[in-house]
Amino acid sequence: MAVLQRRSPTCPCKNPRVAGPSVELLQRIPLFADLEPRELKRLSGSFKERTFEAGASVATEGEGGAGFFVIESGEAVVSIHGDERGRLGPGDYFGDIAMIDQGERTASIQAESDLKCYGLTFWDFRPIVESDARIAWPMLQAMAKRLREAEAEA
Repeated sequence: MAVLQRRSPTCPCKNPRVAGPSVELLQRIPLFADLEPRELKRLSGSFKERTFEAGASVATEGEGGAGFFVIESGEAVVSIHGDERGRLGPGDYFGDIAMIDQGERTASIQAESDLKCYGLTFWDFRPIVESDARIAWPMLQAMAKRLREAEAEA
């Protein structure tokens, strides 16, 4: 699910701090699972910490997106067309497709409790991928695998 919106002056998140997720947390994300620890550490440095208060909108269906979030703590509700479709918690992520194509959000995400996430934007991610094929190739393979799985389900 590709959901996340660009940060705006009215963003409901508290002040972003430069802090990245642990290598262990990133390794649990299929998109990054095949990367070497040194590559994950480099990638981690590009994430920004974001916190959202309970009830805050994190992403809105139909709006443009530019990035990816991984949840460290807290819980969020996923809804599509106003219907709850799932819940996200520690280790879950969203917005991976938007980090690559900057497309519209396919779902809304709302913080159910105080939520601590790490966000990675397209403009922070792209230079890393462009400069290091060791990061780009495993990610292309992971995306191809997801595409095959989605086509098999259709």
